[in-house]
Amino acid sequence: MTIEAHLATLEKKHVALEEELHAAVNRPSAEDQTIAEIKRRKLRIKDEIERLRSSSH
Repeated sequence: MTIEAHLATLEKKHVALEEELHAAVNRPSAEDQTIAEIKRRKLRIKDEIERLRSSSH
């Protein structure tokens, strides 16, 4: 898999997690722990995206 393809995959996952986070925040029954886990996963993907972008330049 090329770096560009990997970045595209990570960006899709990041968008999906953003949508999941938005849905969880708007659910009255959403637990803080669930929201925090989604945010952590999203941040890990963002960090990976930034690392790949900086290493490809």
